Amino acid sequence: MATSGLVASPYPSGFRYTVDNSLLSPDQRKFYDENGFIVIPKLIGDDLLDECRKRFVDICEGKVDRGLMTLMKDVSLSKTGAKGEYLFNKVQDIVWEDVFSKYILHPKLLDYVECFTGPYITAIHSMLINKPPDSGKMTSTHPLHQDLHYFPFRPADRIVAAWTAMEEVTEQNGCLFVLPGTHKGSLQKHDYPNWEGGVNKAYHGVLGHDDFPKVMLPMHKGDTVFFHPLLIHGSGPNLTKGFRKAISCHYASSNCYFIDVKGTTQENIAQEIEEISKRRGFELNYQSIWQSRSRLIRGPERSFQLSKL
Repeated sequence: MATSGLVASPYPSGFRYTVDNSLLSPDQRKFYDENGFIVIPKLIGDDLLDECRKRFVDICEGKVDRGLMTLMKDVSLSKTGAKGEYLFNKVQDIVWEDVFSKYILHPKLLDYVECFTGPYITAIHSMLINKPPDSGKMTSTHPLHQDLHYFPFRPADRIVAAWTAMEEVTEQNGCLFVLPGTHKGSLQKHDYPNWEGGVNKAYHGVLGHDDFPKVMLPMHKGDTVFFHPLLIHGSGPNLTKGFRKAISCHYASSNCYFIDVKGTTQENIAQEIEEISKRRGFELNYQSIWQSRSRLIRGPERSFQLSKL
């Protein structure tokens, strides 16, 4: 049979952004390929999420030593006298913490992660995100951004975020919103937006996408969204009297490799993170910082390759 003019697909299954795994249906894989995200309802049970919430509050109140975890304040709430969970909007680098790691190591969660990374999994970026009631300055808003901006490793298609609602997430309390299909584009230039009320530390954003149609992602407690690191997304302000908590981890194939971000659009965030690390007494380059934040989760002992540096 003549094959002139036909080009073989580099993806034997026909799907670029997921790997062959029976857990996701063909329709689910097609949806993720086209949109860059997929929501799995009620993946994580209430008991674990309640335990993680209590641990977060205890850390905010100083009842539990945060160790090497990073506790971050909302830039405008820090000027109001707010305390505890009314002040702190994030605890980061939770991958080794006894309670939070129950989420990061959750077998059902990892089974889905494998659909995107393959069987060798490294947890690379972990956090519990809190949105206290907004101060009125709209600083609980998270600007549109791509997570790959922060990551000095590739390939992007073998990295995935898992983001789980710890309570009812609505448009009113600041749910995620996404720009479907933007994961098919390139990494955009990021910087701090010029917002009158201020911007939280390291909340870089992209410009020029305000006219793109946004899809809001209201979620029930335990629902989990998986999304590609190039997907442009953000979240709105919390305009309620309550909170909006989520727990999240980015995972990558352990076969990923580091890149040198010098001279690229990622150089600004690399310099900022290196400076923060230096002020805390750690003289580390950007790649070493990310190595220290990661944890092998599944597969044989291995780490990101350094051969591309």
